[in-house]
Amino acid sequence: MAEAAGDAGLGPGPAQEGAELAAVIGATVPTGFEQTAAEEVQEKLGSASRISRDRGKIYFAVPARSLPQVHRLRSVDNLFVVVEEFKDYQFKENKEDALKDLEGLVKKLPWTDPLKVWELNNSLKKKKTKRKKHNLQSPASKEKLNDGGEEGGADQKDTNDQEDCAQNIVGVASSQDTEKPQGVASQNGGEEEEEDDEQLNARDEVQASSGSSTKAGDGQTAEGEAKVLKFRVTCNRAGDKHSFTSNEAARDFGGAVQEHFQWKADMTNFDVEVLLNIHNSEVVVGIALTEESLHRRNITHFGPTTLRSTLAYGMLRLCDPQPTDIIVDPMCGTGAIPIEGAAEWPGCYHIAGDNNPQAVKRAANNICSLLRKNESKDSSTVQGVPLDVIQWDICNLPLRTGSVDIVVTDMPFGKRIGSKKKNWDLYPACLMEMGRICTPGTGRAVLLTQDKKCFAKALSRVGHIWRRAQTVWVNVGGLHAAVYLLRRTWERAEERRSFW
Repeated sequence: MAEAAGDAGLGPGPAQEGAELAAVIGATVPTGFEQTAAEEVQEKLGSASRISRDRGKIYFAVPARSLPQVHRLRSVDNLFVVVEEFKDYQFKENKEDALKDLEGLVKKLPWTDPLKVWELNNSLKKKKTKRKKHNLQSPASKEKLNDGGEEGGADQKDTNDQEDCAQNIVGVASSQDTEKPQGVASQNGGEEEEEDDEQLNARDEVQASSGSSTKAGDGQTAEGEAKVLKFRVTCNRAGDKHSFTSNEAARDFGGAVQEHFQWKADMTNFDVEVLLNIHNSEVVVGIALTEESLHRRNITHFGPTTLRSTLAYGMLRLCDPQPTDIIVDPMCGTGAIPIEGAAEWPGCYHIAGDNNPQAVKRAANNICSLLRKNESKDSSTVQGVPLDVIQWDICNLPLRTGSVDIVVTDMPFGKRIGSKKKNWDLYPACLMEMGRICTPGTGRAVLLTQDKKCFAKALSRVGHIWRRAQTVWVNVGGLHAAVYLLRRTWERAEERRSFW
């Protein structure tokens, strides 16, 4: 068997006798907000992160007992535990030889500790699934869009690179699984987080469950009953110098995984998802810890362009909200930004508005879902959220001049909503009205748009009231967009009209 050439990078390494189980966690994040995610990890987990050369990914090491906190991160979409990373893997030029090397890699990888981390993570999900059986799924949750239908669908890849994504199972069979293990029951994006939070808050339960979780390596359950795990291999490949496709890599790598563990393949009802991430010469093998992206945590009523919660968090964090700040989203759509803001910055007051009555209705329904979630967490005290939703005209906002600290919004791209032509009039009018309501000198705005040419022209027309401080380039549903951080100048904005 040909040896895999390349230098091993991050990897968990074997745990010493009696040592605490540790893990290297990989996380996919909205492209452009890798540094934001790294800062959140440092702030909430005390761990330094390494930003991958493959855009949209970060890596950090944590003790396995910190998995609950890892799942509560607001900036990450998907999580996986790293089995091994090769920073400079040398692929053979011949396709057969290159695939043979990938097959041979399976037997050399340190699977033991990552599988223990997967088992511990799985025990959390089983607790959640049991609780979820008592909850009926609301019809509203079935409005969930597929990834192509929301403005954040392309979770992991920047489309600059030649890339292809294949999901190929080569695997193993489970006789259990009447409860559709991890993710089939998580269609309800809004109620999902309620269960996540309940389970993740119970640290002691998590640690206790690690001793009774499924033994992935030897195919036995805690009760001693024979159980063969189901698995699939998902290969994400980017780069134009590979002699093979991601389908071929997943197929051959998965075949070796099946032979090594004696698992059984299942494309949909799998227990274990093995990840093979190939980005040019960087190869990372991992085991997925999430079945569904964590960005679906808040929204139960979706619109045509629902923004990912993780991207909303990145935008909000960019403007550095402070306690008592008034934060306005004047084009809120389904309310993804203000709902994320109210959840993470409850010391601020959030106002959401839109001119479309259907969007306002969806946002209100999503806020109601958040309220129900808060009530079920602590039935003894019914708490509201510092958030209101209003129907209004973006160019004539019913807000006093200089009364707002921050404006954060996802502006119309002119694709699914509005048009490029309308944006040439809308953008300058919006920026003027945002400048009027924002506090001179300290006000700031974080605005997302794909219509960059129109935005640049509009900004040049209102340069006396807005200064561009930072630009973050992001990938939104396969579209190359930009997030602009603007700062309000001391210049007085002209009064539009009196509302009272």
